[in-house]
Amino acid sequence: MRSELVYEAGLKIENRFLLAATMMQATRKLHVNSTRTEDTVNRVLVEVANGARLLGKLPEVTPPPAIDILLITPAP
Repeated sequence: MRSELVYEAGLKIENRFLLAATMMQATRKLHVNSTRTEDTVNRVLVEVANGARLLGKLPEVTPPPAIDILLITPAP
């Protein structure tokens, strides 16, 4: 079942957004027009669960900009 495949792939890539992005990228790259998309997705899930292909990468974390001291002026 696909839910089992998703669970097993989720053990390799814990971030759900990253898992979905990886699945989309891999499916686009590996899909052949003469096959069903569902079969390609299942094959990608198996490969991710086995650790064969991990296409997605986590983005670099950038610190938020510093907040300047707020100057509050009284109303006239």
